[in-house]
Amino acid sequence: MGKLSNLLNMIEYLNTGRKYSIEELSSLLEVSPRMVRFYKEEMEKAGIYVDTIHGPYGGYVLKRPVLLPDRSLSEGDLHFLEEFSNTLKGKEQEEMLLLLDKLRGSLFTSRETIPLPDKDLPIYNAFSKAIKEKRKVEIHYLSKGKPENVRIIHPYHIFRLEEGWAVAAYCERKEDLRHFEFSRITKVHLLEEFYEINDTDQILPH
Repeated sequence: MGKLSNLLNMIEYLNTGRKYSIEELSSLLEVSPRMVRFYKEEMEKAGIYVDTIHGPYGGYVLKRPVLLPDRSLSEGDLHFLEEFSNTLKGKEQEEMLLLLDKLRGSLFTSRETIPLPDKDLPIYNAFSKAIKEKRKVEIHYLSKGKPENVRIIHPYHIFRLEEGWAVAAYCERKEDLRHFEFSRITKVHLLEEFYEINDTDQILPH
């Protein structure tokens, strides 16, 4: 990724309110610790001040969230999903319409008013990275009334439910768009496989 993309990604990680060590940010952004320090300097030049906590358990903390444009979902994306829902029938169409309602609500929800629980941060960070890089993800998922199962998904958008957080994704097993609740995910593994999106923003296997 370019410097600007990495800088924006670093801001999004720090926007969660969590303290990140330089080593953690270096691993997440896949750059050297020196570059992480450089990005911090660039942020401060732009008026985005990052607090530094010193010591063996230190790191960077962004106490005042920075509002960034949503880079993963737009009104155009919603329009595509609405068109896609018209091709479905019965229960599948009902589930898609329910998901659309939730996604619409998430577009107007500020992170400042919706804290992300610490236990969900690793899942959020993994999906955030996968969305930016268009990487497939293997998850272990607890479906309602069924044993844990393994899914390969193409994450599309992270959004807020009344009872927690979820990710909208294309599921290779179901060959359809689904949403997966963080509370039902027991393991997340980013794969070295990628998916692509065509000109109409439809998620397609690579």
